[in-house]
Amino acid sequence: MRLCLVEDLAAADLEPLTLTRPVYDLWLGCSSLGEKIARAFGVGPGPNRRGALVRASLAEVQRRREPHVVFNDRDWLARGPLVVARGRWVPPEGFEPPGGGPWVGLCDGRPACAWVGPDDVLDLETGDVDGWFDRILARYSGEEVGGEWIDRPWDLVAANARHLERDFARESRPAVTNRQLATLALVGPSDRLRLHDTARIDPYTVFDTTNGPIVVGPGVWVQPFTRVEGPCYIGPDSQLFRANIRGAVSIGPQCRIGGEVEASIVQGFSNKYHEGFLGHAYVGEWVNLGAITSNSDLRNDYGEVMVPLRGDPVPTGQAKVGCFIGDHTRTGMGSMLNTGTSIGVMCNVLPAGLLLPKHVPSFTAVMYGRVAPGFAIDDLFNTARIVAGRRGRTFDDVDERLYRTLFEQTRLERERAFQRANHPRRDSWPVLQAGRG
Repeated sequence: MRLCLVEDLAAADLEPLTLTRPVYDLWLGCSSLGEKIARAFGVGPGPNRRGALVRASLAEVQRRREPHVVFNDRDWLARGPLVVARGRWVPPEGFEPPGGGPWVGLCDGRPACAWVGPDDVLDLETGDVDGWFDRILARYSGEEVGGEWIDRPWDLVAANARHLERDFARESRPAVTNRQLATLALVGPSDRLRLHDTARIDPYTVFDTTNGPIVVGPGVWVQPFTRVEGPCYIGPDSQLFRANIRGAVSIGPQCRIGGEVEASIVQGFSNKYHEGFLGHAYVGEWVNLGAITSNSDLRNDYGEVMVPLRGDPVPTGQAKVGCFIGDHTRTGMGSMLNTGTSIGVMCNVLPAGLLLPKHVPSFTAVMYGRVAPGFAIDDLFNTARIVAGRRGRTFDDVDERLYRTLFEQTRLERERAFQRANHPRRDSWPVLQAGRG
């Protein structure tokens, strides 16, 4: 079976996280959305088995990130039958694809995936995924297959604890060994803790599996006086520095995490070395949170949190919502982020002794508590090269082309934010929203 992951127009509703990656690369539980879909259909890695239709701006950088995936290749699509699946659909537990000829799988009445022949994909285009699924549904019968949709960034955070449990139960790897237990304190069942053999766990560390399982990946280093509560996933080569991990947390590869973290996802290669609170948040890659940077994740009146997506307030239907931070963004020491803050890519957020703006467009800076033009883009690239080099990675011409494209794509959003900053009106994000759970 071959699998093609596609992005629909709703991928824009997951910004700023999807500015720099396809929607299927977003993290949930112990893996990405794309990995969950591939596993559900039993499709392993390989150049002839997996393809993807992504935005043109992402195609070049994704070819480097996923060298065994075929991107935006119409010839590959037409080579034979294949499954086309939306990248923001999460298959249900125990999913089994329908049998028989061509079919369309529905989730909550919306097309989520389809098994089709080569003639059916002749009109499958990157910008018309929604229309293509509508045409396929009119051609073939639809069958409810279940699962769930990821419509907004906070959906990932809200579902993370449940998927950490589900992903742990799916894997059959052995639990913690007696040798590993000798260097740590364990609270809760030992069969809910999995430590990779190459993980370094220093003395005076506590793992608490009472409320959920814990997975510690290869090369992880947990320093003394760290406490980790499940459910939790710590990705390869990440380091915990006297951290307090309070559950429902997924940390991607090569992160440096300290302080208090609760119900959050960190995509990878990001720093939160120091004290400070991160809660009900999603942080992208190559982000640096300065010392004592903290976010609120609960309004003082316990009301519904609104999040400004591309500058417009969107109701979340939730009372616990933190912040969403795009790639290559940095905060200064002591930055205080309000409930439901959205920060784009390559931003510089400097503290001002008060709660900072809730909407920070890409490539801007926060100066004296207001959104302002950011550093020159070439200076941002120079910094990105230094940051990537510290992790043994590169920020090259391919990355530059992506970010220059994003700079133009987000120009209108910045201009609107500057107008608001220069012509203040009644604030729609009252200080009353600040709080912590």
